[in-house]
Amino acid sequence: MPITIRSIETAVPPTVLRQDEIRDVFAGQPDLNRLGGRLVRAAFDVSGIETRHTVVDELDHASAGLPRTDSEPPVFYDSASGEILSPSTGTRNDVYTDRSPALFLAAARTALDAVPDLDADDVTHVVTVSCTGFFAPGPDYAIVRGLGLRPSTQRYHLGFMGCYGAFPALRAARSFCLAEPDAVVLVVCVELCSLHLASSNDPDTIVASSVFADGAAAAVVTARPAPAGEAVLDLDAFETVLTPVGEKDMAWTIGDHGFEMVLSRYVPHIIEEHIAGALAPLLASVPGLADQPYGSIPRWAIHPGGRSILDKVQSTLDLSDDQLDPSRETLRTYGNMSSATILFVLRHVLHDQDPGAGGERVCAMAFGPGLTVETALLTHRVVDESEDGE
Repeated sequence: MPITIRSIETAVPPTVLRQDEIRDVFAGQPDLNRLGGRLVRAAFDVSGIETRHTVVDELDHASAGLPRTDSEPPVFYDSASGEILSPSTGTRNDVYTDRSPALFLAAARTALDAVPDLDADDVTHVVTVSCTGFFAPGPDYAIVRGLGLRPSTQRYHLGFMGCYGAFPALRAARSFCLAEPDAVVLVVCVELCSLHLASSNDPDTIVASSVFADGAAAAVVTARPAPAGEAVLDLDAFETVLTPVGEKDMAWTIGDHGFEMVLSRYVPHIIEEHIAGALAPLLASVPGLADQPYGSIPRWAIHPGGRSILDKVQSTLDLSDDQLDPSRETLRTYGNMSSATILFVLRHVLHDQDPGAGGERVCAMAFGPGLTVETALLTHRVVDESEDGE
């Protein structure tokens, strides 16, 4: 039996950042020089983002200069002065520890509820992914306790992989299902990137501040048969490739005032130069596929690391606007939520696209530190009566 993604569901914090408003906040910081201010406006304006979500509630309506309604001193943003503050890494991580469990649970619970023939007792494995904070017992533990999963549920956490982290998690889920055909794996990605945004004149830091956001996504993976008529995504093949350059162009380090994110302006050019080579081993896994134009693959789920990255992928692979729509819509509405983002894109494919008779092939990819390119082939299809698990 094929190993399938039965559901993908998402969760975001309630505070919404409008890109034009938060641009003005960053552009108005007292530590910026004239060039820095111009770079902020340019980066935010060309990002392809309209809204993002954040757990930093202090930024709610920040550009309107609204006063805080509580008596606590500001931590991330002082509305009285309009200044973005620089709390310690420990303070930022305290907020991650406080706010991330609810998002892990919300996405996981919704994904499991979306598969009515499965419940908490069916889950055999939990795989969590995050690179924006740490605590122990960790999010894998919180999910087992919060959802009432069996104490024997196997738990795994993948940390600090960045934007491609969902791919190793899905690959692990597939391996668990191959080894144990009755396995049901819950994959949950949560990133609170906004905890680490900072004001700076550095161009790479400015680019990071213009795109990163907070969000959560979860998927249920299993080889158990699905009911007839249900749309699923089969996990067909995975590949990982390290490009020969780019190690310093996409990276994270832990500083005294947060995780320091590097998203170099050269990343789109690196991707443009090496994307064909990164895709080659994946396409070679299907006889004849490597000889076809890239556009012959009907559906694409590309991690929207930024608008320029999507532009380079589209032009290099000669893909249509429709093929990029799930990625661009995710970027426009949610920004770059690191590892969770590709699951938002795949949810778009799973729920909003008609696979037609016989299903459609989907090619997914994400980019991360290294520079690492993770790719996958999936099949989007509707289960027919011959497979019905009822």
